[in-house]
Amino acid sequence: MTPSASVAAADLPTPGLLPRRVAWEVLQAVAAGAYADVALERALRKHSMSAADRGLVTELTYGAIRQRQCLDGWLDRLGKVPASKQPPLLRWLLHLGLYQILRMDRIPAAAAVNTAVELVKSSKLARLAPVVNGILRAALRARDAGELLPLPQDSAARLAQAESLPLWLIEQLFAWRGEEAAQAFARASNQVPPLDLRINRLRASRESVQQALAAIGVESNPIESCPDGLFVVGSAGDLCQWPGYKEGHWCVQDRTAQLVAPLLDPQPGDRILDACAAPGGKASHLVELIGGRGDVWAVDRSAGRLKRLAANADRLGVDCLNALAADATDLLALKPDWHGAFQRILVDAPCSGLGTLARHADARWRITPLQVEELVILQAKLLEGLLPLLSPGGRMVYATCTIHPAENCDQIQAFLCRHPELSLSDQQQIWPDPEHGGDGFYTAVLDLS
Repeated sequence: MTPSASVAAADLPTPGLLPRRVAWEVLQAVAAGAYADVALERALRKHSMSAADRGLVTELTYGAIRQRQCLDGWLDRLGKVPASKQPPLLRWLLHLGLYQILRMDRIPAAAAVNTAVELVKSSKLARLAPVVNGILRAALRARDAGELLPLPQDSAARLAQAESLPLWLIEQLFAWRGEEAAQAFARASNQVPPLDLRINRLRASRESVQQALAAIGVESNPIESCPDGLFVVGSAGDLCQWPGYKEGHWCVQDRTAQLVAPLLDPQPGDRILDACAAPGGKASHLVELIGGRGDVWAVDRSAGRLKRLAANADRLGVDCLNALAADATDLLALKPDWHGAFQRILVDAPCSGLGTLARHADARWRITPLQVEELVILQAKLLEGLLPLLSPGGRMVYATCTIHPAENCDQIQAFLCRHPELSLSDQQQIWPDPEHGGDGFYTAVLDLS
């Protein structure tokens, strides 16, 4: 936001105005190219707010981003100017107001309307305050009358509009799995993801962490598929203040991501490479699985992201984890002595992230079919560049957080055709679960003869 479009937080006179202003700022940052989780984290650090207000900022931000297509549909219906031609500053503010009115039962109508009007009055678009008031009050009338947006007749277009997902993705889902599975995927992509923890078995047990959380009123339950996993019931608050965080007793990791590292079957004393490691959740998991006895290398192109990995490893007490900033497609040129040096290699490949749309709300609007094609090329380069580093009898696990066949089963089938010395021990496509939560993931276990 430009200086003329903002006021200092201390000047905000209306209760509830600050979290809505912060959410508005995050939406603008995301529209300008920032990742939603990064922009939100930065905004929450910048402003001092109660746990309830932090929760409201998070819900408003992710909710408005997820429902962007539906909210634009309401703007097209209620406004005189189409959503695509609205001033961006106004468009995102109206999205916040509409989301509260149409999607949040616990927000009083007056709070949704009045705070939006007050916010626009404090911006460079103050003259449009009557427009904001008129559109949001029209939305209230439409909601109270039970009106719904008209939906297209075509099944794919109807689902894309109703669930606020890109039409190209829904059409491909129809082709891959059919309409019913596409509907389940859409529902899962619009749910608030569960908060999953992975217990650091080097420092704590699942039972001890569960008891410590219960002592501060935080309820948690074991994740059946993850021996070190807990999921948190209810609101989260500030996780950094929870017992065991500073001591490294646990970290946040989605339940499906917790399934990846064990597929390598890592053993104490193994030399292990995590080739696309940042921010380091799977790398630290590997160290925990080998009891801290071995040699784990975490490689990533981003030195900045590796600093976060190092900080997290230090908190968790992970001692045998080494970090290297490098391009994993050409590691052998940088480290010739790494030829055949690793018993285990994890290729947690850069991907479209289409399995994590619930967790990364902005990915649905960021990814395009052309980007998927470019990622497929990069993934193939990674596999080819890393295979020479695997020792005979070693194991490579390829993992993505997407559901796109070109990045997953098709990619691995092509790799196997080029390398008959590899055998496919296991592969699985995990789809986002609308009932129990969890991201979509793909894994392939490859063994070298």
